[in-house]
Amino acid sequence: MSTDSEAGTGAETSTGADGNAGSSAQPTRLRRAVTGPLLFAFILGDVLGAGVYALMGVLADRVGGMLWAPLLLALVLALLTAGSYAELVTKYPRAGGSAVFAERAFKSPLISFLVGYSMLAAGVTSAAGLAIAFAGDYLRTFVDLPTVPVAIGFLVLVALLNARGIRESMAANVVMTVIEVSGLVVVIAVVGLFVSRGGGDLSRLTEPPQDVSVAGAVLAGAVVAFYSFVGFETSANVIEEVKRPSSTYPRALFAALITAGGVYALIGVASSVALPASELRESSGPLLAVIGATGITVPAWLFSLIALIAVANGALLTMIMASRMAYGMAEQELLPRPLTRLLPRRRTPWVAIAVTTLAAALLTLLGDLATLAETVVILLLLVFMSTNVAVLVLRRDRVSHEHFRVWTFVPVLGVASCVLLFTQQRPIVWLFGAGLLAIGAVLYLISRWSLRRGSTRNAGPGRDPDQV
Repeated sequence: MSTDSEAGTGAETSTGADGNAGSSAQPTRLRRAVTGPLLFAFILGDVLGAGVYALMGVLADRVGGMLWAPLLLALVLALLTAGSYAELVTKYPRAGGSAVFAERAFKSPLISFLVGYSMLAAGVTSAAGLAIAFAGDYLRTFVDLPTVPVAIGFLVLVALLNARGIRESMAANVVMTVIEVSGLVVVIAVVGLFVSRGGGDLSRLTEPPQDVSVAGAVLAGAVVAFYSFVGFETSANVIEEVKRPSSTYPRALFAALITAGGVYALIGVASSVALPASELRESSGPLLAVIGATGITVPAWLFSLIALIAVANGALLTMIMASRMAYGMAEQELLPRPLTRLLPRRRTPWVAIAVTTLAAALLTLLGDLATLAETVVILLLLVFMSTNVAVLVLRRDRVSHEHFRVWTFVPVLGVASCVLLFTQQRPIVWLFGAGLLAIGAVLYLISRWSLRRGSTRNAGPGRDPDQV
């Protein structure tokens, strides 16, 4: 992998639009306030979500004691598509992410809309699910309140922080990421101390699943584990607010994914050493069970608090992505122009924030989002497939500024990994995915009609088209 200016392989430097060598800081209406460490924390916090606190039990049911193997395979699969994002995000540093890439690659507003719509559906639905999780059993450790009102109130608080400013949101993310990672570090440290005292069973690390081939089990487990790495794509939608994006973005992206993968693998090792697979798969709070098995006292309320912070962090980052995606699509006139309106002083897209928050709040009324959440995953795979193909198509498009370039075989393998994961989906999930895409197509047609009608009505001599 390298940084270049679209002039073949190897690292090269070019003069950017602002006259500075290697610059990709294109003009933007948003405030560039996100540094490399903040972006690293953003991506790490989004990837290390609440899922890891329940993941080990599900994986134990698939792979026995070999919990580390599917986690490492999932990391490799995630890095393939991350390579494509690193190239396209630094080549076209605009909010809108995958929708921008699709529009440039396929020259079809409809395809661009459906890719962006898939990201929006994934983000909004994920935030709704996280809000419900926040209002569920973890919160009931402290206080018993009705789920839906708490979930909606939680989303409103997230929206207010989002609207206050990207820097404030990132600062909150840093604090919450440190806390949620510290909880995982506690698990690893406690099990390490347990093993040093002669406890645990290291032989379980190579214990294969029963009645299933090792290769088949690891692949099945990787499909589950891959979901835990989803989230890195949201960072594409804050690129207009990142300082020196060409160098900052790839470093932060790969460092965060590798860090998350390392933490996941260590959690897998710790879980397997501390408890047999049969006990892990029966626990709804496997990491709490792991600590309990060591005999080292850690208060149960502490893990509930850490889980709440992890859920809150995931919701904040997801809603940042969804609002910036809506803003970017509106900038491309794929959604109504009012979504591009910014708060005068904060320069945050307040209309986009309000609309995406309202959509997430409505979804919390459904309560049970299990099948819909699986549908969101298949929509994200469509987005990843589009992005991997777009890298290859857009190699013909030259830009004047320096950007990251991934090896050609990486997006090819990225496409293959998406196809592999597609084959593991249930038919009912395919059906729901097709239904959501059909709804998206209708919304696109309505949006285009209203924009065309508004332009015809309001445009006139001396009018600024941007004000239409």
